[in-house]
Amino acid sequence: MDKIQIKDEYIKLGQALKLAGYVDSGLDAKIVIQDGLVKVNGEVDTRRGKKLVPGDVVSFEDKEFEVTSL
Repeated sequence: MDKIQIKDEYIKLGQALKLAGYVDSGLDAKIVIQDGLVKVNGEVDTRRGKKLVPGDVVSFEDKEFEVTSL
């Protein structure tokens, strides 16, 4: 499982997908999220602005990452 570190209290789902390198752009993130291809903590979430906090796990295709704090 990959990890992404954030310095703030939270990161939005679309930004996290870009930071993890799972998508190339915000538009790509919007599309895969709205199409129901992304899971947060095991549940499909279609909100690009979903706030992720340390401990959240995001799954996309056969990859997943955990949000951690610095």
